[in-house]
Amino acid sequence: MVTTKKIYKSFNINSRHKNSIILVGNFDGVHLGHQKLFSLAKKYKKKYSLKIGVLTFEPMPKMFFNDKLKNFRISTLDQKIQLLKNLNVDFIITKKFDKKFSKTKSESFIKKILGKKLKPRFIFVSNNFKFGNKREGDVKQLIRFEKLCGFKVVKPKPLLDSKKIISSTLIRNFLQKGKLQKANQFLGRKWSINGKVQKGRQLGKKIGFPTANIDIKDYISACPGVYAVQVRKSGKMNFLKGIANLGYRPTFNGKKILLEVHLFNFSGNLYNKYLTVEFKKFIRKEKKFKNVDQLRKQIKIDLLKAKI
Repeated sequence: MVTTKKIYKSFNINSRHKNSIILVGNFDGVHLGHQKLFSLAKKYKKKYSLKIGVLTFEPMPKMFFNDKLKNFRISTLDQKIQLLKNLNVDFIITKKFDKKFSKTKSESFIKKILGKKLKPRFIFVSNNFKFGNKREGDVKQLIRFEKLCGFKVVKPKPLLDSKKIISSTLIRNFLQKGKLQKANQFLGRKWSINGKVQKGRQLGKKIGFPTANIDIKDYISACPGVYAVQVRKSGKMNFLKGIANLGYRPTFNGKKILLEVHLFNFSGNLYNKYLTVEFKKFIRKEKKFKNVDQLRKQIKIDLLKAKI
């Protein structure tokens, strides 16, 4: 694995990264559709002896404009950067998306930022790419400025599966419906949540199944339910198998969505440790039980399914 040489937080990039191939977008999840884009960019890299850069925004513009949109992301910024590193890009620009930047006119973005600051040789964008104040800019406008700004726009055909475009929106939809296998297939890996273990109400421990509790922050609210998972401690390579409940714990009248993970054959303190939880299989939807005994019986059934 080749690590990324440079991560920028502004448009003031080094001269060696100008005259490059730049891919622009959210790249949430860095799924198979995105990966197809990078495969094509690598062909251009080889043909023209250029570097590959990524321009992405933080927070995601959709979340910036809708502050009620909390549980939306497939991957965090840290995960996205790591996934992009795995694709061997040469540099990444994570531009802060704030009120001032949101007011940038599309023409100004093309001329001043793309044309004068980044000076790319090729710009890779999806066909539905919108940018600038009130999303006024589009791919057609970008193409009109090709000669003036000295770049060439490349808009690869989207990756299809059963006539459906593989997109972050589609993957979010699969996760929300409990179609984990399909989501993982389109991601090209297991969907995962990274988070810090926090002290909970210790309800799992009281009923005989101690859990590590993780606040899911801005991650997408996947279908509330029980999942077979594999878990890795930060900095470690080996995975521990387990079972997780992602949901509101209706039996205990929970109000906030929480990820609770029970590890098989594990003893030790995980408080304040960072874990990566990979979701392998969706077992069942979350439900409210009449009492703790019923819940305990169901957990035993779930455990057997998770271990298969």
